Amino acid sequence: MEPRILLFVIFGAAIGGSIWLEKRLEGTSLSIPIVYVALGWLLFSLPLDLGWLSPAFDAEQTIAVEYISEIIVILSLVSLGLSIDRKFSWSNWKQVLPLLLVTMPLCIAAIAFLSWWLLGLSLAGAILLGACLSPTDPVLARAVQVGPPGDAERDDVRFNLSTEAGFNDSLAFPFVYLAMALASDGDGLLFKWFGVDVLWKITAGIAVGLAVGKVGSWLAFKRGKNPTDSGAIVDEGSAGLLVVSALLLAYGLGELVNGYGFLSVFIAAVTAKQQEISSSLHKRTHSFVDQIERVTMVIILIGFGGLLASGVLNSLTWPAVVLGSSFLLVVRPLAGLVGMIGSALPWPGRAAVAFLGVRGVGSFYYLSYGQHHAEFDKLPLLWSAVSFTVLLSIILHGVTASKILKKLGKTNRIHREKSAETV
Repeated sequence: MEPRILLFVIFGAAIGGSIWLEKRLEGTSLSIPIVYVALGWLLFSLPLDLGWLSPAFDAEQTIAVEYISEIIVILSLVSLGLSIDRKFSWSNWKQVLPLLLVTMPLCIAAIAFLSWWLLGLSLAGAILLGACLSPTDPVLARAVQVGPPGDAERDDVRFNLSTEAGFNDSLAFPFVYLAMALASDGDGLLFKWFGVDVLWKITAGIAVGLAVGKVGSWLAFKRGKNPTDSGAIVDEGSAGLLVVSALLLAYGLGELVNGYGFLSVFIAAVTAKQQEISSSLHKRTHSFVDQIERVTMVIILIGFGGLLASGVLNSLTWPAVVLGSSFLLVVRPLAGLVGMIGSALPWPGRAAVAFLGVRGVGSFYYLSYGQHHAEFDKLPLLWSAVSFTVLLSIILHGVTASKILKKLGKTNRIHREKSAETV
């Protein structure tokens, strides 16, 4: 049998099996990412001639990883933005700012220092690794995110982790550009970086997201002159087409104006959700995107298992193991606690947010993007370090997340909303 045909069978069975597995794994120490990464490793280890995955050495595979991970991150950001039922206001959303403005920069700085000290990376390579590992992943963090639209129960721990994942997959991008600029040794580096890659790209990304979200929600909920006629362009059958149109427009326009497309996508989804926040249309559009995201996630997880079987960890060193382990167990938790000083969350809730910073697909996107657009030294080591850290996060957080959140639900103050519109 051709390997290509065999992959159709594998992915078809795996996608269908994820529906069955999701229920069976509830309350256990396993998660779908753990199972499917292990499945991918097993399949690519067998003599099935499924191919050899080596993006550290193969430019075409690097581009493939960049584009595939880009797509799934976009889908995840839309799904995540449509899930957040909390009304946008300073009092409701200010709690996530320290995670973005304090915790993430601290993580990047700590990883960059440890990478330079332990791994002997150049400054450019160290900052790139910091940018790759700093964001909380919106793809693999499903277990710690808010529920689907309309879910009656909301809590601050899930809200913080969800909004952090939605924003910092964009806000790590300036540091990727900084690493790329350092690698090319450009003139006027800091001025251009701060003016363009920080101020302009973030502002442009937010502006595009707000515009697309406003227009999309207006089309979806537009009212006609006749009270009995909603006048809406979008009906139930075309809700999926609207959300696909919006996510493509948000990302494409965000990038066209030299902004951060990821930020545009998340802002657009959140902005659209704020219009008639309790409408069932949001639930239908979320369900549509969520199913596409799950399909791509299964493919990515099996591919990651194939990456492991193909030897992506061959360049892993003990210092890299120390770096990845210390980041997940020490650096991120401490940086998270520092960022939440003064938070209204009780200490157990703060500790949960600080610890449950899942790493994942976004890390591979930034690494492949940096490799594609600039020259970095020790790329095999970078791929090994990122892959090890993501694998450890999948295992560590996959085993502990549900137990931690279940215990928090019993022992800590949970912020609940019976209706988001009352907040």
